[in-house]
Formats: sequence, C-alpha cells, structure tokens
Amino acid sequence: MKIRCKMLVNGIERGMGSKQVIDPTTGKSHYVPAEQRTIKLHPVYGNGDPNHENTKFWGATPSGQFQFTMISLETAEMFELNKEYYVDITPAE
Repeated sequence: MKIRCKMLVNGIERGMGSKQVIDPTTGKSHYVPAEQRTIKLHPVYGNGDPNHENTKFWGATPSGQFQFTMISLETAEMFELNKEYYVDITPAE
C-alpha cells in the first residue's frame, strides 16, 4: 500500500519548545529550550481542469490536514508558504 498526497503549505508558525541534549561529561540527558517551527499543510485545490493532477487529487481528497513540529530550523527552512509538496504514506514494517 502506498498513498501519495499533494499538499499545500498554508502555515508556518514559530514557537518555543524543548530539545534533548546529552551532557558530554556525564552522559546524562536533559532538556533545554529550543525554537521550533510548525508546518501546516492541506490538500491542494482543484483548478477547474479535469485532467490536472490538482483537480484529480482534490476530487478524491477535498479536505484534510497534515501538521508537524520540528526543532531542526535548517530543515524547516526548506518549506515555503503557498508551495505544494507530496506527502507519501506507506506502512511501517
């Protein structure tokens, strides 16, 4: 089974959370404040062309959301508002 979703970034939010760090001298972990980003996506809209990929996907999935929060700001910077991305869903073995 594999499902491919075509999603549009409709929100990028900044926030504060925490991340785990390992103390190099003791080997013990603790948490420290960390800036984070929440990326919010929703299905693409149809564009009126019945043969266009977005219209086909929107016809099957007109509503929904995918959201995740990350502390890797470098990775979060790869996402752009109003840009489309594929989200692939496959079972974890």
